[in-house]
Amino acid sequence: MSSAKYIFITGGVTSSLGKGIISASLAKLLQARGYSVTIQKLDPYINVDPGTLNPYEHGECYVTEDGAETDLDLGHYERFLNTPTSQANNITTGRIYQSVIEKERRGDYLGETVQVIPHITDEIKYRIKLLNNDGKFDFIITEIGGTVGDIESLPYIEAVRQMRWEMGSDCLVVHLTLVPYLAAAGELKTKPTQHSVKMLLELGVQPDVLVCRTERHLTETHRNKIALFCNVEPTSVIESIDTDTIYRVPLLMKEENLDTIVLYKMNMPEKQEPDLRVWEEFLYRLKHPTSEVNIGIVGKYAELKDAYKSISESFIHAGSLHQCKVNIQMIHSEYIEASNVSEKLSGFDGILVAPGFGERGIEGKITAVKYARENKVPFLGICLGMQCAVIEFARNVLGFKDAHSTEMNPRTTHPVIDIMEAQKKISCKGGTMRLGTYPCDIAEGSRAFDVYKTKSIFERHRHRYEFNNKFLENFKNAGMIASGINPKDSLVEIMEIPSHPWFIGVQFHPEYHSTVAKSHPLFAEFVKASMENKK
Repeated sequence: MSSAKYIFITGGVTSSLGKGIISASLAKLLQARGYSVTIQKLDPYINVDPGTLNPYEHGECYVTEDGAETDLDLGHYERFLNTPTSQANNITTGRIYQSVIEKERRGDYLGETVQVIPHITDEIKYRIKLLNNDGKFDFIITEIGGTVGDIESLPYIEAVRQMRWEMGSDCLVVHLTLVPYLAAAGELKTKPTQHSVKMLLELGVQPDVLVCRTERHLTETHRNKIALFCNVEPTSVIESIDTDTIYRVPLLMKEENLDTIVLYKMNMPEKQEPDLRVWEEFLYRLKHPTSEVNIGIVGKYAELKDAYKSISESFIHAGSLHQCKVNIQMIHSEYIEASNVSEKLSGFDGILVAPGFGERGIEGKITAVKYARENKVPFLGICLGMQCAVIEFARNVLGFKDAHSTEMNPRTTHPVIDIMEAQKKISCKGGTMRLGTYPCDIAEGSRAFDVYKTKSIFERHRHRYEFNNKFLENFKNAGMIASGINPKDSLVEIMEIPSHPWFIGVQFHPEYHSTVAKSHPLFAEFVKASMENKK
């Protein structure tokens, strides 16, 4: 493996401080200086991956091009860097222990007693370095999930300690912590940061840089006090103040010289000033909209902002592209009925029916599709949202009153959505869906072709059920066409209604391909159609 510089991002005091955003921001700055960078997430839970986790537990499950079900932070990494991640970019405790146990069963350890040290920590270090197996990266940034002191994170912190000892200046630790503002006292408090660093020191790791999350600006006195008690230089105490958008954080970190401090400590040249013109233009358009639209997202996890994280971010990218403020409102599909659908959806310029699994809220989604179709409201259905569009059309246009997906109703006489043949004998749930990137051929002259402007695309998938091709002619004759087909096995990827102003359902997840540098064309055109609808 070629040499690379390794940066670890740890967190203290509380979770959700934004380690993923700081990791992505530092990576963006290094990338903008001409370095090759990737980011990895180490998750301390024992699940092999988040694919079987309930969104209430873990938010969105993000899917990489190679079909890995990963943590949602990998979405931030891709959106900031505009480069794809892979299965190697997300490692869990479950995967580490699974690998070590498999090696023990094969006899790889030659009868040794298998222990946390060295076997688990060696496996962690191996997985961290494996990311640069082809030697193409200058920097590997590794975010460690959870907070310092969590019992689950101890093997990861120990692996960091060992790598620091083994690699010297080729390894650096950035510790993200909280400096809370106490309104009653009227001041910022540095003690939580001091205790967090003390705990990290007890585990044998001295942080090189402290990033302090705060809602008020740090004074020079605060920085000096933190530096004194935490064994770092005052210049290595970085302020991360609350801001209006995560996309401003790279610019804030640039102002705080985070990248230059990291390069100095790792004996690396600054190369060039970071080229952030595209980023700054994106932010300018985002903050200076000339128009505004209201988009309704219909889903069963409407109360969870992280359940549809990539969709929300894709609307931000598309809105900036059009210099349009996209106001998103989540509508709980369980509460939508024929009697109230007009009341709930009449104020929206566009309607998106979100992906998901299971029967809960399905009828509300189908009712929302019917409203969008009949009232000529721009519509985008993603994965289950596309399947709901197919079911609604089959029921209300084709007259197949019991039409459904066999996921919800195995006894339906019109299974317009059915399980893939290859899935029928699978009982294990983890990692067994159609996952990752697949090709799709688009029909020329279709709305989808107008969107993509090419005949061949590649998009990411995460599902078990598909459009049932037995009904393809029925749909085509009634006015809903399959405009995107998988060329290998003829699976339907895109359904649209040509007579509707803008009505597209896709079996894949376009939100996984949208970045700051390149808004996904489906979201861009959907926002454009919503703007025209508002006029």
